[in-house]
Amino acid sequence: MDSKAAEERISELKMEYIRAQDDLEKLESVGVDPSSAQKRLSRIENELSELRNSQDE
Repeated sequence: MDSKAAEERISELKMEYIRAQDDLEKLESVGVDPSSAQKRLSRIENELSELRNSQDE
């Protein structure tokens, strides 16, 4: 993945992360099991980390 594509994906993931955090807060506030939102956040964090590491190389 070239640098520009990686930067675009990072931007997309940041926005997705914000939405996932909001979803998690909503689920917790109504007493619903938040595990799916937590898994989503974890997946996003992992992908962000991989993208950033690939840019550093």
